[in-house]
Order: sequence, then structure tokens, then C-alpha cells
Amino acid sequence: MSRFEWKVPMSYTVVALGGNALLRGGEGSIEDQRDTIQQTVPHFVDLHERGHELVFTHGNGPQVGQLLLQNEESTSAAEKPLDVLGAESQAQIGYLLQQQLREDLGETPATVITQTRVEADDSAFDEPTKRIGPFYDEDEADEKEFAVKEDTDGDGNVGYRRVVPSPQPVEIIETERIQTLVETGKPVISVGGGGVPVVEDGDGLTGVEAVIDKDRAAQVLATDIGADEFLVLTDVEAVYQNFGTEDEERLDELTTEEASELLESGEFGEGSMAPKVEACIEFVENGGDRAIITKPETATEALDGETGTKVVPADE
Repeated sequence: MSRFEWKVPMSYTVVALGGNALLRGGEGSIEDQRDTIQQTVPHFVDLHERGHELVFTHGNGPQVGQLLLQNEESTSAAEKPLDVLGAESQAQIGYLLQQQLREDLGETPATVITQTRVEADDSAFDEPTKRIGPFYDEDEADEKEFAVKEDTDGDGNVGYRRVVPSPQPVEIIETERIQTLVETGKPVISVGGGGVPVVEDGDGLTGVEAVIDKDRAAQVLATDIGADEFLVLTDVEAVYQNFGTEDEERLDELTTEEASELLESGEFGEGSMAPKVEACIEFVENGGDRAIITKPETATEALDGETGTKVVPADE
């Protein structure tokens, strides 16, 4: 059940945008981001016209990576902590999305710079695993004051990248404000990059050096605002078993029980498809009607049951 006792009788759809919906290939200029967003947003026009109250969440990995690089290379400006860079990226991406959503949907959306509370004693803080920022060679890595781990880029080259904790999201601090905004019938953009991770510090909140999985954080928001549907958009049309092999099999529908069994067997890629499936399971098990994994181009067809992978309650 949601941590909030109230639910407004409206139909909410939380749309979790993957990185390719904002910046294909993970690198590029602001104009490249504008071009990609311009291609992505029109796919949501039909959903809006059908009466779906849309709440968008999004990733921020490439954008934060660029900000980290600027941080390191600047000789004239003070270095900024990761939590502040996360907030900057939320504003940047929100601004670009707002402009395109207003043009295509005919509505003026709002971006909420979102904080996500995590537990200070989360075990993730003891073993950082989330790779962020640019690649370094071995000599460069040895000079860094932060933790680094080996990683492989898209071309198969081995290098080193910064690693930070990835704690579990507990609460979206701005949930009630987001709820109020979506009740107006206007699109809302929030929980960018999983939200800025914060911990309780007495009566206040303090940002921490961490990155929260964006799909898990989007699920927490979707559950707490009482969303009916959770749409997780990525770069594939559906989820596959034995992906990339001769035995590849498309999965059109999974109960939460079936999805959990496949997760436990290690079927889905850790850090890629696995957290998306986990988020879908959590959403449905906490009262959501259904969760769907697909790509932006097929969002409407997926909600119509024509494509995508649907996660439904175990008793259906």
C-alpha cells in the first residue's frame, strides 16, 4: 500500500524515460539533446489526448557525466558536489522537456527539482558500485581521490570510472507537491535521475554523494501518487528471455511471480533490464494496475496491449 492514505480518483500514468529518449549514444551537445527530445515527445501526444494525466521521470547519466568532467577540468570555478550536479541536471533536462511538451501537447508542464530520501545506514554506502562520469586510464585513475573501478566502454575498451553508492529510495520528498500539480491536468516532470539523494539530518535533509536507480525511484513515486499505470521506456520494444541468443524469446506478459522467478535466476542484465523489471514488480505488488516495458515509439500500442512486456498481478 502507498505510504499516503489519500488517493484522488484520476487516471495517472507515470512515464519513466530512459537515457536514449534524451540523448542517444550517451554523448552530445544541447542541440543533440533537443533533437532527440523532439523525436521522443510526439509519441506521447495520443496518450495525452486520451486523457492520461502524465507524470514524466527521466535519467540523467550522460548529463551528470558532462558536468563531472567540467568540474574536473575547470581551473577557475569551485568544484561542486555530486548532489548539486544532480539538481543542475534535473533543471537542464526539465527545461528542454518543458519546451517540447508545451509545443507538442499544447500544455505548459512543470518541472519539480526532486529529492529522494535514502537511509544513512543503507549497505550500499559500504560498497560503492554505480559507475559514473568519464573513463580514465590506469595512471589517471591512480591520481584520483575518489574510488574508481574497472569498466568497459561501448567499443570494448577497458578503463576506469568513478564509483559511488546506489542506495534504495525510501521516500520522494516532494510527492505531495507533485500530486497537487498533476491534479491540474498538466504534465509534470520530476524524479530526474532518481532524484537528488538526501538523508535526514535532525530536522533537515542533507545531500549525499550517491546515485539512485531512476526506475526504482520512479516506481516509489508512481506508487505513492496512486498511479494506475507505470510505463518504463527503454531502447527495446519488449523484454526477452535468453536475450541475444538463438533461444531468444519475447515475453509479452508476466505475472509478478513469473517475473520474480526470472529475476532470481539471473535472466535479466544487472544494471540494465533487471532494475526495470524489479520496479515493475514493486509497482504492481503495491497496488498498481499494470506496468509495461517498451520503447517510446510503441508507448501507445503497448498501453493498448499490442506490444511491450506487461507485468500484472500474480492472481490474474
